[in-house]
Amino acid sequence: MDQKHADDIRQNVRESYAQVAEASDEGTGCGVESSCCGVSDEAPINTLISTRLGYSEDDLAQVPEGADMGLGCGNPRAIASLRRGETVVDLGSGGGFDAFLAAAEVGEAGRVIGIDMTPAMLSKARANAAKGHFTQVEFRLGEIEHLPVADGEADVIISNCVINLSPDKAQVFREAFRILKPGGRLAISDVVASAEMPAEMKNDPQLHAGCMAGAELVDDLQRMITEAGFCDVRIAPKDASRAFIKDWAPGRGVEDYVLSATIEAVKPGGGCC
Repeated sequence: MDQKHADDIRQNVRESYAQVAEASDEGTGCGVESSCCGVSDEAPINTLISTRLGYSEDDLAQVPEGADMGLGCGNPRAIASLRRGETVVDLGSGGGFDAFLAAAEVGEAGRVIGIDMTPAMLSKARANAAKGHFTQVEFRLGEIEHLPVADGEADVIISNCVINLSPDKAQVFREAFRILKPGGRLAISDVVASAEMPAEMKNDPQLHAGCMAGAELVDDLQRMITEAGFCDVRIAPKDASRAFIKDWAPGRGVEDYVLSATIEAVKPGGGCC
């Protein structure tokens, strides 16, 4: 992919998620109530969406109001096995929902760093952190292909339905490898392709911003993660997710081509691999 096309994709995603953040702040919604790139102005709808993705009512009660915008395609924290005192980096942290849940698990001795390339989302996340008194959570502006995080700083990387948006996923995994400590873990929920998508879908900017058109085939993702240096790579597609993915673009048939998956891997060292 040439640089201009990659930049166009990033700009489209940035603008789309700025609209989501602004709609959430204003309580107006953005016209899409159940997609990866949507937000409702009704808390019960966002709660319904999040519980379909694997979050519990207790999870939702732990975060500041406005942090849960009904985004995502799974619950990466469910596979992260977070421990007290760990440092967690959340790729594409949005309003801070997963970052705040991670903070509750790592405790005051731990740290959570959220990365997002959308200034409006960053502002929202920082306001939510202040509202919820999450002193061990910080949010940094940056692209997930070029993380503003030091080498070997993280114990765990989480991410929820964000890497599919990147035009250079191999670079995302190389950066993830760089910032993890030896023995560090990937715990990701994302959308993957189960079949090659038709060109008219793959080139649709709206479907890309909606977390569908950018999905990669499982074998291609496995190769990228392995080539980045990771071991114990496990990608587990969830067939049941097609039920809610169908709602992301009604009538388009995207559920025939993409589904949610958990993605796990380990950086060698630290007594593993």
